[in-house]
Amino acid sequence: MNNKADVIIVGAGLHGSSAAIHIAARGRRVIVLDKGVGGRHSSASNAGGVRRLWRHPDELPLACEAASMWNHIEEIVGDNCGYRQSGHLKIAENKTDIAKLEDRLTTMKQLGFDHEELIDRDELRKWAPEVASHCAGALLCREDGFASPFRTTSAFQNKAVSNGAELALNQAVAGIDKKAGSWIIQTQDHLFEAPILLNCAGAWGDKIAEMIGDTVPLSAVAPTMMVTPPMPRFLEPVVGAVSRKLSFKQAPNGIVLIGGGYRGKLDRDTGFTQVDYSALKLSAQTVIDLFPIMKNAQVVRAWSGIEGQTPDSLPVIGQGLSDANAYHAFGFSSHGFQLAPVVGKLMAELIYDGASSLPIEPFSPARFHDVEIRNPETAQLSA
Repeated sequence: MNNKADVIIVGAGLHGSSAAIHIAARGRRVIVLDKGVGGRHSSASNAGGVRRLWRHPDELPLACEAASMWNHIEEIVGDNCGYRQSGHLKIAENKTDIAKLEDRLTTMKQLGFDHEELIDRDELRKWAPEVASHCAGALLCREDGFASPFRTTSAFQNKAVSNGAELALNQAVAGIDKKAGSWIIQTQDHLFEAPILLNCAGAWGDKIAEMIGDTVPLSAVAPTMMVTPPMPRFLEPVVGAVSRKLSFKQAPNGIVLIGGGYRGKLDRDTGFTQVDYSALKLSAQTVIDLFPIMKNAQVVRAWSGIEGQTPDSLPVIGQGLSDANAYHAFGFSSHGFQLAPVVGKLMAELIYDGASSLPIEPFSPARFHDVEIRNPETAQLSA
């Protein structure tokens, strides 16, 4: 391998691979480093939600553009990634929940977004016939959907390679230095060199940032998923809830996937994760309460990945603070899956055009320095 490149990307998950696709398409030589096989944690171990519903307003310009890209995802990466436009629901169980949805809809209209609509009890049952009788309505985004995380991660990596990027896997970064205008990245086996460094290291993004001189607050969490055997068809849209942690959907083959933000145990240093069975119990009870048809369902597998969580639940996207030739795209706080196509495009623009075509200022690492950190009530802790 020629270890010199125009850009070195740390992290071969979805966002690192997406950036590699767009940068390599500009004829630049790209090397993507990863301490493992790439995408083992948040990219391939999430709920696979492709949604604009209930996103923080700052993310919506990116999410809307990403939604358009998902509609042509096979043209972008050579695979449809198992993408289905199923619709997303945010279920209200009572009047208090309905009031929250009405407030949300008012805010969206004021901001000029019309992708969400409030539906009543009867319309909810048309979308989800097996929903519990006490549920009072929902917020709906008809064009949202879901995709296969593993298939998507593989497709993005394969497209990056076909565009000319090189994946250097099982190459954990041990140190980063700057010499004569180039970044020198030391792994356990090699030295890599490039004038531009892009940090897409996920739950380890703060560690890479620290090596280049940037301080970014980040914690590591372990979102948990469960899956059932195939069941008779009863649900088409992806379902969340206003006042409970829930991400719930039935795949085309009949299996039901359950997530929503309950977390397992982790060791970030080793990459070890373990499901928390008390959390699984809470997650299962939520599903039974909202979909009684699940009362006798079996869970055949449960797992956790490791994800980076920022204090304000918004990602870190933008130029580094200590060096103009360092860039960041990490900390997606369990809702970055849908954004991957557009974030890679924006990073290529930022690096080579000097500006991005969509607003990314709210995601700058500068927000954590000498400014008040936001605490968005609408942050959704599940893709």
